[in-house]
Amino acid sequence: MGAAARRLVWERANHRCEYCRLAQSAAPFLTFHVEHIRARQHGGEDDTANLALACPYCNRFKGPNLAAVDPRSGRLVPLFNPRVHPWEEHFAFDGVTILGRTPIGRATVNLLNMNEEARLEMRAELHARGEL
Repeated sequence: MGAAARRLVWERANHRCEYCRLAQSAAPFLTFHVEHIRARQHGGEDDTANLALACPYCNRFKGPNLAAVDPRSGRLVPLFNPRVHPWEEHFAFDGVTILGRTPIGRATVNLLNMNEEARLEMRAELHARGEL
């Protein structure tokens, strides 16, 4: 993928992880990734409609997955797609905890491990500094 596509992804995301909303500026020790929403191994391409900005935590846990199990219903549902789904429809913050509001949101929060202890601690520190 070219530099122009990477720049567009970063600007479109406002330099924030499109999954957990962590800002790159608030975590300079992390290297954010331009990731494929639909992995290449599943036919995903480098088209900007298939690219999202992800922090390394979300990118690592998401991997090539396209779907996950909603922990409430036990059903397999698609993962959150930042090109299609409005973030506020599927997620909400409760302090520094990210809540899934829909099956897609719950499955994504669960698979991406958005509320693991280390991430909650990082968000709490950012919140205390007024950066979240």
